[in-house]
Amino acid sequence: MGEKKRKEEHKPEFVFERKNYKFMLIGVVFIALGFILMMGGGSDDPNVFNPAIYNWQRIRLAPAMVLLGFAIEVYAILLKPDSKKEN
Repeated sequence: MGEKKRKEEHKPEFVFERKNYKFMLIGVVFIALGFILMMGGGSDDPNVFNPAIYNWQRIRLAPAMVLLGFAIEVYAILLKPDSKKEN
């Protein structure tokens, strides 16, 4: 009977709130999009040079997206929980 009472009193809690997880998901999407933008630009023939590898999308945009995604992840981790809850 004591064990049943302890199970009722203990309510499992997540480490982060729903808001934190939303921002984490957004950050992962930005990181994945950045890596997807970095793909390509190669050539099927190794003896032929393709200048598309130096496209602004791969050199500037994609790394910026990845860094922005990591910044969003840090923000999501450091985001304070709502103060509505009572102890």
